[in-house]
Amino acid sequence: MDPAIIKTPSARPAQPLAEDVTRALTLAIHEHRIKPGMKLGEDELADIYGVSRTVVRSALHALAHLQLVDIQRNRGAFVAQPTLRDAREVFEARELLEPRIARMAAAKATPEDIALLQQHIHDEHAALAEADHGRALHLSGQFHIEIARIADQQTIAAFVESLISRSSLIIALYWRRESALCEKHAHHELVQAIADGNGDKAADLMRSHLVDLHSALDLREQDEAPRSLKDALL
Repeated sequence: MDPAIIKTPSARPAQPLAEDVTRALTLAIHEHRIKPGMKLGEDELADIYGVSRTVVRSALHALAHLQLVDIQRNRGAFVAQPTLRDAREVFEARELLEPRIARMAAAKATPEDIALLQQHIHDEHAALAEADHGRALHLSGQFHIEIARIADQQTIAAFVESLISRSSLIIALYWRRESALCEKHAHHELVQAIADGNGDKAADLMRSHLVDLHSALDLREQDEAPRSLKDALL
């Protein structure tokens, strides 16, 4: 038989793997399309992504390792809800690490790096113009992660990426001043300092920017409502 007329089976679309489901859920959490405390049912996720419960379970465990998901015995998986203490510690850690990262990035950034950071800012502002605050927040986090990549400090960059990931949950819970997200000059000035190779200025601008974000959170202790009539009366 002429090999030219042998029919090859049509390619089947690849099924999503656990890594794909992990990435999709991570993005949904970062963009606030799924909120802290929301239950992540295995059956429902398996149906949404067209995968087995085993794949879903693997993805949820990966997200739990990243502290984005809380898996509770006999109850299932939920989007994590950072406490007030978690929120304070995460932003205090960012205020310690990221100014140093910005200073390092100013010493190493290439013109290509600067162009990429400027593109991040452009995309973030486009999302804000469309009132897509979830996407703008995700892009803002990616902007900070990109600066850590430019600094070329893998260990510190890994810490920063983890902190930024958790910041998304914190902002979803405790955000009280959306205007902090919309202050257009903060990232522009930071990129300019990095482009100029001015490490001290880059560090100062990064610290000021993070303090402003921190101040936009409502981290006051709240009076917890009674959980039942018995709790209220006894």
